[in-house]
Amino acid sequence: MDVLPQKRKEVMQTLLSMTETAVKEKGCLSYEVFFHRDGKTVFNLIEEWKNHEDLERHIRSEGFSVLLGTKSLLAKPLEMKIHTVSHSEGWKAVNAIRDMRTSKQREILK
Repeated sequence: MDVLPQKRKEVMQTLLSMTETAVKEKGCLSYEVFFHRDGKTVFNLIEEWKNHEDLERHIRSEGFSVLLGTKSLLAKPLEMKIHTVSHSEGWKAVNAIRDMRTSKQREILK
């Protein structure tokens, strides 16, 4: 969000109050607002939801309507992106990749 300089404080307060509400919603894993303390006017809101159904419920919520209501306080149109993760991997995948690297290094040294 690229906020009008004179509306920075108002948007910041709105986003912080939305965070308090959103984290209580079903399926909210995280809801974070990032902004510069040095007076810059670009804010980022990053949300993580358990599943698509919970995200859809949030998008239909009154709280999300508040976010959309901040559009008039922005210097540029509001940008939104929804990223979907199909699956996650952990240490097993990391170790397998590292093992492949080690095997290739051994082959080179032969």
